Amino acid sequence: MATNEDEYFAREERHRKQKEEITRTKQEREELRELHFMKCPKCGSDLETKLHEAVEIDVCQECGGVWLDAGELEMLAGKESTGLKTFFDFFKRD
Repeated sequence: MATNEDEYFAREERHRKQKEEITRTKQEREELRELHFMKCPKCGSDLETKLHEAVEIDVCQECGGVWLDAGELEMLAGKESTGLKTFFDFFKRD
């Protein structure tokens, strides 16, 4: 009977440690997200959102980097009247 009891507590301890690990991992991901959200991947400065052809583009005011979310390049490339040239012209530095 002590064997069943020992197994039970060992199993409960494993479950507790697994829950702790999942919670810690979620917290670490959230902390990283807060630290890096809307930051330029190249230089770390804040990104500014600009609207171009009904697509929100993230632009770094420091290094001039232009960042697109998933599917945005395809949306811009599909615009027959403007094409990608006007997209890149929109972000040229003066």
